[in-house]
Amino acid sequence: MNYTTEKNKKNVLASPKARKFARELGVDVKNVVGSEKRGRVIEKDIKKYVSSNINKKEDIKINNEYEHSEFGQIEIKEVPRIKRIAAPHLINSWKNIPHVTNHDEVDITEMDNFRNSLTDIYTGEKKKITPLAFITKAVASSLKKFPSFNSSIDDIKNGKITLKKYYHIGIAVDTPHGLMVPKIRDVDKKNINQISEELKKVSEDCRNLKIEKKEFFGGSITVTSLGGIGGSFFTPIINYPEVAILGIGRSYKKQIFINEKFITRTVLPLSLSYDHRIIDGAEAARFNNDLKDNLGSNFAYKLAI
Repeated sequence: MNYTTEKNKKNVLASPKARKFARELGVDVKNVVGSEKRGRVIEKDIKKYVSSNINKKEDIKINNEYEHSEFGQIEIKEVPRIKRIAAPHLINSWKNIPHVTNHDEVDITEMDNFRNSLTDIYTGEKKKITPLAFITKAVASSLKKFPSFNSSIDDIKNGKITLKKYYHIGIAVDTPHGLMVPKIRDVDKKNINQISEELKKVSEDCRNLKIEKKEFFGGSITVTSLGGIGGSFFTPIINYPEVAILGIGRSYKKQIFINEKFITRTVLPLSLSYDHRIIDGAEAARFNNDLKDNLGSNFAYKLAI
């Protein structure tokens, strides 16, 4: 029942929490239809209102009674072009994909030790290979065991999904121009050295705006890492038309109880967001477990081959 009428529109019932939520989204709570008793507005109603208006030609106007300049000095700047281009894509992904995020940790102590022990066979110099190269290779290996993570839902109404037989991993690159996600092609066919070199190349090409547009398309899954900046767990947005994205936090030392005693280990935070229409929680947990095995002591050295 629609309780919000012209008569009571001025006195909409809503909790302070709901009103704050509406203000943060730039929504006038008076325009929201309340679903609770006596037309009381809750957060669910505000989300529904935003969702129903997002496809309209007119943007939802920010409910701001005052200009920012009334409170002090301000500066108006242009939103970077890359971010303007990405904005509709992100909105589309967030609106159309039911996101769920699985958080976990992986013990990468042995992988880190192995990575730091790698040297050039000709010069004897230590190789500088980041954990991301190993993670990228490990993700490709897990995709082979869990093909639904390497798919796209192109025709959900008719129950059709596209299963990809290639393993092209998208890597989120932080640039002065905004976030870019080029693909590392055929990761399953490349060794750690090749992946490491390619990661450096695509990152440099993105920062110098020398990467081709096609390299942003045709991905299997995306990996986004905040390890170099900081933080632990977060909720990455799926890069449509992919169905999953893996977020990596900063590794840290942790006391873990092993063989009747606490031992200091290096752990890595994982945040796996997935499309709940095709991937369920149990499958996501199994994917993370397989990924953890790939990055553990029994498999890390194989990834370097």
